[in-house]
Amino acid sequence: MLSVARNFVLVSGGLEAEDIVQEALLALWELVEQDYPMRDAELLAMKITKNICVSHYRKLHLDTQSLIHDNYMGGTEATVLTDVEDLKKIRKSIYASLTNTQREYLHLRNEKGMSLDEIANLTGKPKTSIKSTISSARKQMLNLLKGQL
Repeated sequence: MLSVARNFVLVSGGLEAEDIVQEALLALWELVEQDYPMRDAELLAMKITKNICVSHYRKLHLDTQSLIHDNYMGGTEATVLTDVEDLKKIRKSIYASLTNTQREYLHLRNEKGMSLDEIANLTGKPKTSIKSTISSARKQMLNLLKGQL
């Protein structure tokens, strides 16, 4: 769990990995208290950790976007805008290395917030294929990002 959280922190900044793990363990504890049926507690804990990371990433992304669109007038406006521009350049560079299909699926999943089922209905492709494509694209992007750091 800590390894997954550390990878997330590496990519997005923001929270500490230990905070993410604590949040995931709290969610798992709440499920146990509600007698949630689980086959593999470790697997469920990993899934919860990943979901929390994605949730925080999306929230961080939305917060950054709202600063741009609301014409933020604070003292750090130049820094925020510079950081956002740098992130856009890095993102554009990394996205350019992906296939058209990978870019399309990531756009639908991350930017539009569509579920795998919705993407499958839209594209007519199997959900497992879409999930696999998105996963490989994310791994490729992470490796490229680590290379730039």
